[in-house]
Amino acid sequence: MSFMRPFAIAALSAVVATPALAEQEVAQKIYINPSVGFQLFDDQRDLSETATFNIGGEYRFLQRWAVEAVYSRANADRKYVVGESEFKEYRVDGLYYFADPGETWNPYLAAGAGHADFGGTATYDTAGTDHKETRVNVGAGVRYNITDSLSLRGDLREFHGIDESTFDTVASLGISFGFGRAAAAPMQQEPQDSDKDGVNDTRDQCPDTPFTASVDANGCELDSDNDGVPNTTDRCPNTPTGAQVDGQGCERDSDNDGVANDIDQCPDTTAGATVDNVGCEGIVENVRTIELSVKFPNNSSIIGDTYDDEIRQVADFMKANPGTTVEIAGHTDSAGTASYNEFLSLRRAQSVAARLVNALGIDDGRVTAVGYGESEPVASNDTPEGRAQNRRVEARVQIQR
Repeated sequence: MSFMRPFAIAALSAVVATPALAEQEVAQKIYINPSVGFQLFDDQRDLSETATFNIGGEYRFLQRWAVEAVYSRANADRKYVVGESEFKEYRVDGLYYFADPGETWNPYLAAGAGHADFGGTATYDTAGTDHKETRVNVGAGVRYNITDSLSLRGDLREFHGIDESTFDTVASLGISFGFGRAAAAPMQQEPQDSDKDGVNDTRDQCPDTPFTASVDANGCELDSDNDGVPNTTDRCPNTPTGAQVDGQGCERDSDNDGVANDIDQCPDTTAGATVDNVGCEGIVENVRTIELSVKFPNNSSIIGDTYDDEIRQVADFMKANPGTTVEIAGHTDSAGTASYNEFLSLRRAQSVAARLVNALGIDDGRVTAVGYGESEPVASNDTPEGRAQNRRVEARVQIQR
């Protein structure tokens, strides 16, 4: 029943807006929306990224509300085996616009649901059978009105496949042909900008910003690392996403040992004590480094039990040396962005660490996973051979002296 929610919201809004509609003409317009998108499938689907062709019929029944029926189609190659999927989907979406139809820029939010058919392939299936599922979606976009009857539309959606809990992303760009009429926008007073930041008071979410501050489209001071501290007062402008920070934008270090709270495994060390890189007293020494020959699929961190024999050599060494711990260190080559490589290397290190704990019986308190991304190459990233050497997982067996 999720696909009914946009209609319910639209109906409720129509009831609430009835008195206002009696005083002004209501916009009623139909759009035909052909578009081309780029669809990034969830890795579980075993499908490559592909162009997706869409055609939609949109009915804008109020100034700010619309409903749209969309048909999508694509041919996607399988990633890991030979074959392709003939993808098609029917869906219904509700749209809420932040501007009236007559304005040049019409940003919007959207949500909806539909039925997708992955012909010729299926999640977890190698036999080539059809796979059908219900997908819900949320997203946002913007319509740029060139004339009353012609506009451009850009759209970004995140789709959730309910049956297999998958997440797919689609970015699309299209052209719209409008039919019908749009109500003339009521005359308004000259917009005010009380804090002189270039953003009108009607949409300024931070109405008291300093006069010289740089602000975003909502009138709020810029915060490049999204830590809640504006750039103008942020003394640590590149803190990791989600890190706890103080009033100056720097990561919190409650015990003042030089190790941020987010990675401090010993948060109450004695003042002035010498600590290791995870905030614990003592000196950690690597007693053995074991390079694991674990091969991951492209852009994936899933390994299953295929490499348990390879990982078992680490487990055997640790069982023979009960005072040791291990750091599973994930590394990548330099292809892609540094932030994504760090994320991917951590996920792969976590996959190996999980096998070591869950399948091979090592206590989870003795195992940590760290993603180093592209920061510790062992060979040149200028050649395919060098990049292959840099895509590795190491088990650094350690002991605290």
